[in-house]
Amino acid sequence: MARTIKIPTPVGPVTGRLTTPKEGSGVGVLLAHGAGAGQEHPWMIAMATRLARAGFTTMTFNYAYTAEGRKAPDRLPKLVEVHAAAAEKLARTVGDVVLAGKSMGGRVGGHVVAEGRFGAAGLVYLGYPLVALGKADARDTSHIANVDIPQLFVSGTRDSMGPNDRVKAVAASVPNGTFVAIESGDHSFVPLKKTGMTLDDSLDAAVGSISAWWDAQTGSGTRD
Repeated sequence: MARTIKIPTPVGPVTGRLTTPKEGSGVGVLLAHGAGAGQEHPWMIAMATRLARAGFTTMTFNYAYTAEGRKAPDRLPKLVEVHAAAAEKLARTVGDVVLAGKSMGGRVGGHVVAEGRFGAAGLVYLGYPLVALGKADARDTSHIANVDIPQLFVSGTRDSMGPNDRVKAVAASVPNGTFVAIESGDHSFVPLKKTGMTLDDSLDAAVGSISAWWDAQTGSGTRD
């Protein structure tokens, strides 16, 4: 069941959507959107729904620029402010909070933790945008190099913004990193039609990998 909530932030209020599982473990996942679309995008809704079915209390939110109807993302400090405030909001209703995000949202979550703005139990990057569009050089990932909480990198094998070999190397370079590939998936995990797979299949695989990863960290399942 999803309900709309208001999230106060230092830069003004934003809207969130809280989806509560029928049965869960008290673990929350904050799912942040990517640069190009907000929490209302079908991809975000589909992922949040699946996470809740897997037993995670799941919250999405809009960054300030999205809430204000602007297309260009805010600068990183403002994104971090809103992201941290959303995490604090979710933390009031659950025990552990995992920061997850699609592309930009995952990257910002890493900054939130690295800057000491929120004590997350884990980080999940759904399509880490290691290489910006039109660029060849990888983005700096030194901010997560010493983050010792579990970090899960989920990447499509066709992701041009997150080449698997390079993202896998980043996952191996952090203290507690795990890399999972989504077969034939692009940056949004959309597979090639010739594989016979669908986006639903890829999202199911992504959520399955998150559940298995979390179970491995805690030694217990999120589902009864």
